Amino acid sequence: MTQEFIHTTVLLQEAVDALVTDPSGFYIDGTFGRGGHSSKIIQALGPKGRLMAIDKDPEAIAYAQVHFGDEPRFEIEHGSFSEISHFAETRDMRGKVTGVLLDLGVSSPQLDDPQRGFSFMHDGPLDMRMNTSVGESAAEWINRASEAEIADVLYHYGEERFSRRMAKAIVMERQASPILTTGRLAKIITDANPRWEKGKNPATRAFQGIRIHINKELDDIEQCLDQALDVLAIGGVLVVISFHSLEDRIAKRFIRKHVKGDEHLPAGVPFTQSMLNQRLRSVGKAIRAGQDELNANPRARSAVMRVAVKCA
Repeated sequence: MTQEFIHTTVLLQEAVDALVTDPSGFYIDGTFGRGGHSSKIIQALGPKGRLMAIDKDPEAIAYAQVHFGDEPRFEIEHGSFSEISHFAETRDMRGKVTGVLLDLGVSSPQLDDPQRGFSFMHDGPLDMRMNTSVGESAAEWINRASEAEIADVLYHYGEERFSRRMAKAIVMERQASPILTTGRLAKIITDANPRWEKGKNPATRAFQGIRIHINKELDDIEQCLDQALDVLAIGGVLVVISFHSLEDRIAKRFIRKHVKGDEHLPAGVPFTQSMLNQRLRSVGKAIRAGQDELNANPRARSAVMRVAVKCA
């Protein structure tokens, strides 16, 4: 029997309260995971409301089919949220979607299951793919990439300041034998880290960087946000929950850009507000988990939620 790993959904009520403005609307949960947000969204819908979920992970799809299969207002697509425009268009919902929710990053079941290869705490196959049916695994990449490429990934996606030392150690170690497990990679990285951050595993940043690279996470976020503007109806809500600075920076800049509008109007030429082509209106300040949620779920400490409404 396959072990079922538990996922505690972060900012659950806050996200659904911001998202569901019309119980009869059509909503998209771009990151189904184990259905925490989807379940709450469905509870907020009326008989005519609909929810489409998306997930890369075949295990998430299987979970949805078992636990949500009898819900007529729900459907799920196996794929990336970077395909959100395609999924909406096949349902004739482009420009008609009431709300889009993106809960970014990796889910707890992926982190907690050593067989998925995300964890530096428990030994397992070095995989890290959210969609295990396609693409290059972390083991395949780590054993073929150049030292410079590994260093760049750890630095840019993991924000790891000792990326060059770690990349050099990885290349030296793989010459002896291929690096195939999370435990071995974590030890190599840990041994190459001369200055550990208090309260943080020394392999944390490097594993984050590799995971983001393997799954093309930041590219997917940028593509999805651009498409979200097209699929949302006027007045439609965009909710984005991020778990590290790279994700949040993309969401923050995207919202700010479309709140500000057109920056290329000629200097000195009078213009009206409507000429700015402002496509989003930011709703409130960034929201973080409260103390009660932090006490119950320490992984919520880095979560940031941003909300915007499409206005043009």
